Amino acid sequence: MRAKNGFNTRKRRKKILKLAKGYRTTRGNLFRNAKEAVVRAHNFAFRDRKVRKRMMRKLWILRINIASRMNGVSYSKFMGLIKKNNIELDRKMLAELAVADMVAFKKIVQKLTA
Repeated sequence: MRAKNGFNTRKRRKKILKLAKGYRTTRGNLFRNAKEAVVRAHNFAFRDRKVRKRMMRKLWILRINIASRMNGVSYSKFMGLIKKNNIELDRKMLAELAVADMVAFKKIVQKLTA
């Protein structure tokens, strides 16, 4: 009897079609189209995990910049003072302070500029 490897083929195809569940038209039904869509989606997901980190850093910088300018210091001068005074707050925490607790952020700016 000839072994045709049908089990493994079906298993592989079902795996791809399961990943493509919810895709529109033939991309969710036909194996070849589904495989192309899934590979493409995985490539975008891999790339955009890196992009998300860049976007968050941009957002933090923007928030710190706005808050520091409201207190009379530019972003670059503010970050220079932070580094010079060995303050161990990262951009994420500074941005959170700028949004959630403006009084504390203002005290940090005043302490640095005094």
